[in-house]
Amino acid sequence: MTRAQRLARLLRVLAVIVAEPGLNPLELADRAGVSERTLRRDLAELRELGYEVTYTSGYEVQEKLNLDARSARRKKPTGDEELIEAVAQVLGAARIGAAAAPSPQPRKARGEQHRPEPAERALVLIPSGDADFRYASGFEVESGLYIRYPDGRDVLAVSPLELDRARAQSSVAEVIEDREAYVHQAWAQLAARMLRAHGVTAARVSPRLHAVQLEDLRASGVDVEVDRELFAAERRRKSPREADAIRSSQNAAAAAVVEVIAELAKAEIRGGMLWLDGAQLTSEHLYARAQMKLGELGFTCPEMIIAGSPECALPHFRGEGPIRANAPVIIDIFPVSRATGYHGDLTRTVVVGEASEEVRRMHAAAVQALEAGVESTRAGVSGREVHATVCQVLVDRGFGTTTSGFEGPEGVAKMNHSTGHGVGLEVHEEPGVKEAATYPLEAGDVITVEPGLYKLGLGGVRVEDTGMVTERGFENFTSLPRSLDPRDYL
Repeated sequence: MTRAQRLARLLRVLAVIVAEPGLNPLELADRAGVSERTLRRDLAELRELGYEVTYTSGYEVQEKLNLDARSARRKKPTGDEELIEAVAQVLGAARIGAAAAPSPQPRKARGEQHRPEPAERALVLIPSGDADFRYASGFEVESGLYIRYPDGRDVLAVSPLELDRARAQSSVAEVIEDREAYVHQAWAQLAARMLRAHGVTAARVSPRLHAVQLEDLRASGVDVEVDRELFAAERRRKSPREADAIRSSQNAAAAAVVEVIAELAKAEIRGGMLWLDGAQLTSEHLYARAQMKLGELGFTCPEMIIAGSPECALPHFRGEGPIRANAPVIIDIFPVSRATGYHGDLTRTVVVGEASEEVRRMHAAAVQALEAGVESTRAGVSGREVHATVCQVLVDRGFGTTTSGFEGPEGVAKMNHSTGHGVGLEVHEEPGVKEAATYPLEAGDVITVEPGLYKLGLGGVRVEDTGMVTERGFENFTSLPRSLDPRDYL
């Protein structure tokens, strides 16, 4: 990159911050046209020039430029830096984008203990198999440490074997290695030392942090607070980049579902069972074909569901053994991208042979309920309302649910789960689309709508689409047919 290009990029980032204070990092990167990793480095460079680009909310995701503050120890500026400073001084003179002065706080009584506010606490994350670490750092790793200091600076500590990958893939401004913490798995102790070195004594952690790490942090003298709402709001609102990643995962799911259905369509019926290439067709064979297709596309889904009847009456039965003809097969594939970490989620139900009248009625009701759920989804509507819409359709079609007020008649197939859930770095995340979800859906939520009906001894049906909530409605990321007939997918 040339000197002029670098300068133009810094000024572009600066202009977005001034024009739209309060953007989160994903939004700021999108507006400025840079990657998250580049944005982190640009913000670090602006801080070095003396501009206090800081995180200003309890979630530590909003960026705001303080044009009044300058570093007293800053080196003599170069020509580029003088130009950036001149721009900032003009903006500052006009009072554009200046950080508001904090309101005076009441003086504490003598002897009253000071409890650090969220903005005074560093954010400390240690990988524990959850998505918080990846969301903050842009990096997936088995062991390591991420710290975001109260002033917004962040650092990622990893083992020597992960150092080069972390520098290439993470969105963190500073990446360091620590062999001792890796060898002894002493990441909590390392966090305590790094916090003390920066004069910080208090930290926030993820509610998913392993208990042993929490104990180690506290034993090392860190005042730890578990942030139960960590990234809850930020992760719900998907940026255009995140939406594209989920859409790609949904396309991969569709390719895998079609792969499975193509195998089913080629099968012969012998004695009420499906046969292919001289052997009984099994869930395991179909699983292998789906996983191979996903692998070719850069995705994986170890826990996918390919379940025949009657066992598919259990919604989370993964599937095993031979597949029966003339009975429903539920195919539920929710792949994750190895590159981005984002999921998709897609379910279809098909029958090879002749479906019974009861199964046809169940499937038609589920499809109608899905359509009604999709049509009722928009920003401002609660997940509970969408769920009630779906349940009402099922009851009106002669079936039932386990939701209070929508039980339906005795002895019929019922839906015994929620209508849907959020999708992102985790396949099940906020927001919920269920009876308890009384809060409104928001533009940027990515959710599933997945009605199903199940009857022990017979089997089940489920159809599921994934898409984004908008002010106008539901932007569906799913384009597959919803047919019970395998031939309609080929």
